Amino acid sequence: MTQKKLLSVSGFLLLLIAGCKSRPAGTDEARVAGIAVKVEKVHPSTANNEVTVSGNVEGNTTIRLGFLVNGKIDYIFGKEGQAIARRQLVASLEPTNYLIARRLADVQVGTTADEFSRLKILHDRSSLSESDFTKIDYALQQAKLQQQLQQKNLADTKLYSPIDGVLIKKTAEVGEIVAAGAPQFVIAGIRKVKVLAYIPENELHLIKKDQEATVLVSALDKTFIGRVIEIGSAADETSRAFTIKIEIANPDLLIRPGMIAEASIKTNKSAQMILVPTEAITRGLDNQQYVYVVDPVRNKAFRRKISIGKMMNNKIQVAEGLSAGELLVEEGQNKLTDGCPITLK
Repeated sequence: MTQKKLLSVSGFLLLLIAGCKSRPAGTDEARVAGIAVKVEKVHPSTANNEVTVSGNVEGNTTIRLGFLVNGKIDYIFGKEGQAIARRQLVASLEPTNYLIARRLADVQVGTTADEFSRLKILHDRSSLSESDFTKIDYALQQAKLQQQLQQKNLADTKLYSPIDGVLIKKTAEVGEIVAAGAPQFVIAGIRKVKVLAYIPENELHLIKKDQEATVLVSALDKTFIGRVIEIGSAADETSRAFTIKIEIANPDLLIRPGMIAEASIKTNKSAQMILVPTEAITRGLDNQQYVYVVDPVRNKAFRRKISIGKMMNNKIQVAEGLSAGELLVEEGQNKLTDGCPITLK
């Protein structure tokens, strides 16, 4: 019985060794077969050059409002971000003092007017000297002007919006005492808005007034069509960039001042460029972009560092790192390592 057990164990060990010896051959076979990938030959594409800029949205008209008289605020319209109509009341001051001053002026006008009427009768009868009559005439004019001034001060306790727009900012609250002339409210007209952006001087020659621009507002995840309405005449001293303004119609008041927008401006100049699918590009741990290029002689894929440019036609421009005629891996690159064997699908 012991001898039979020994024979059984020995046979099992021989089978196990034979299995282990056969495993490397299968591994080598898999390694030679390589990873299946799909490739495409790189070729330059002709496309209209585009200039892409980012900027901030501004109201078409922005107005800063403040009271022309001193006083304590007793009313403010709504909250920041609310729409406001032209000639709608924005804010008002407590009017009591100005109302009393206007009534005193009314009384002064009435008293002086009565005196003027009595002395005019005497003047018409030649019973009053010309100089005395002139004095009362001037006194009446002065009283009427003072009345007009107090009436204006009373009217200036109310602040109205000069445009249809949105209350962008307020720096005062009800009950606060404000000084004359200090801007307290900012209203922007946003039926049309402008994107203020900066463009490098080496791309300035590509931009012309009235060019069409496609504007993406990230906060709304929506694209709008605008046009270039203004190109700066002088460069910023630090960045050497020029300002441009792009106007966008905003009838639904969706776009608000302060939003970030990215504009693509198509130019009439075409250029040769290499465009690759976005999925062909991988990102390394160093945050650098890479692609895999196939060596057809050795049937291997090698990682290549690239510099990317603009997004065009759902593809990304490769500014550096790829040449025409090379084989680019489009599918299966996520399984690859630098220099690994491949097979073509």
